[in-house]
Amino acid sequence: MRRVLIANRGEIALRAVRTCRRLGLQSVAVYSSADGNSPHRWAADHAVCIGPPPPKASYLNAAALIEVANACQCDAVYPGYGFLAENASFAARCAEAGLIFIGPSAEVIARMGDKVAARRTAASLGIPVAPGSNEGFTAAAEAKQRAEAIGYPLLLKASAGGGGRGMRVVGDAEAFTKLFEQASAEAAAAFGRADVYLERFFPKVRHIEIQVFGDRHGNYAQLGERDCSVQRRHQKLVEEAPSPVLDNSARGAMADAALTLIRALDYVNAGTVEFIYEVESRRFYFIEMNTRIQVEHPVTEVVTGNDLVAEQFRVAAGERLSVLPAAQDAPVAIEFRINAEDAEYDFRPSPGMLKRWRPPTGKDIRLDSHVYENYVVPPYYDSMLGKLIVTGRDRSAAIETASLALARFDVSGIASTVPFHADLMRRPEFARAEIHTRWVEDRLRTAVH
Repeated sequence: MRRVLIANRGEIALRAVRTCRRLGLQSVAVYSSADGNSPHRWAADHAVCIGPPPPKASYLNAAALIEVANACQCDAVYPGYGFLAENASFAARCAEAGLIFIGPSAEVIARMGDKVAARRTAASLGIPVAPGSNEGFTAAAEAKQRAEAIGYPLLLKASAGGGGRGMRVVGDAEAFTKLFEQASAEAAAAFGRADVYLERFFPKVRHIEIQVFGDRHGNYAQLGERDCSVQRRHQKLVEEAPSPVLDNSARGAMADAALTLIRALDYVNAGTVEFIYEVESRRFYFIEMNTRIQVEHPVTEVVTGNDLVAEQFRVAAGERLSVLPAAQDAPVAIEFRINAEDAEYDFRPSPGMLKRWRPPTGKDIRLDSHVYENYVVPPYYDSMLGKLIVTGRDRSAAIETASLALARFDVSGIASTVPFHADLMRRPEFARAEIHTRWVEDRLRTAVH
């Protein structure tokens, strides 16, 4: 592996370019015409404009990406997260073109990308799954019959989806048909498949995920959990490690379940096994697996001391796993997604010119970002400006460091989620680890009324 096409944009593309440089690899960046001001373009050894701003015409254009990779004599393609990172067809097309896809095989991506198939796989291995259907539905009437057997409230989820799209909470039978049709239509538009499956809805749970890795030599590792319970509409806002609510028994059981799954899959490269966790009952349930690096991977990096992106490249090149679990005296880490969104107005996107960007620096503070002062945030893509990661010897120290860092985070010209995060750090509910996945929406609803 000598030259890598970076099939992404923004922060993760810049991170990948820097990783290539550290590993002695050449990088080829792609950018849309809206991203001409993005630093991943300048940092790479070579850069090619992939198309106009709409993602389907640029970063989601698989044929164009492979054409560029071949024209630039690339050996491999790095998908990062988002866009085509979990697209089995793209992974297969890369392999057919003789390109190393820096991720798992197309077959594994397809198997885990189908959420219903993933549930069946987990259940067959004895991993607890949330009560629900083991098939997807496209007809509301048929799905409603299954819903009656499962019981309300229910969660409707796109069989081929993720990121909260094609997802609805159904409180009772009366609302089922309308919400099913909404979820199905949204799933079809987002993923090209209209089928929706059913899952028991738990109103107050934590979202826990286990970072996993596998190599081509039959070695597998789990690198501990991340607690991603601060969410809005199933989109994560804050992540931390370790989880403040897990005891050693639950932590070990989740880690064992994650390892059982990736061994059964012969999984290669980075992945994340996701669970929901009921604090009162101390029960966990598998919900899905993401077959890529996660946005929140820096939390695990600072806790374990591993470079997970570099490990992705090494494993793809055929090397054995070199990652290590966290040490006994590992710090606590918290990551904040700094998005161009206005939390006061239901997290409304706020594209435009970033007139001031003065992030905090100092001990126990890390920032992963691609923006700079006078950078123009385009309206076409994810609104993330960067990720602020803080560490502390314990959770209280990490929260204190976070509060001080956020107070010094100076952003103007556009709205950002910095004020939201600063407010969150003052909340006793967060300090007491009483947050759940719907806490943000419940708080916003209470504030409005």
